[in-house]
Amino acid sequence: MFIKILGPGCANCHTLEKLTRAAIADLNLTAQVRSVTDYPTIAGYGVMSTPALVVDDRVVLAGRIPTAAQLRDLLTTAAA
Repeated sequence: MFIKILGPGCANCHTLEKLTRAAIADLNLTAQVRSVTDYPTIAGYGVMSTPALVVDDRVVLAGRIPTAAQLRDLLTTAAA
């Protein structure tokens, strides 16, 4: 599983990355997590508000920080 956190590197982006890494550990998933701060790349995903979460090149969340439970659900669904 390849996960990207899209955003300018703001506090919300760092929070989403931290929560994502915790959810990956909780779910015992194998994933590579990468931050993407390049605006043309972010726009290429069609994201207009950050932070955004991309799992295997599919945007699954944008413009907000999910709860830990919501994030686990998103990752579980994406892993299936």
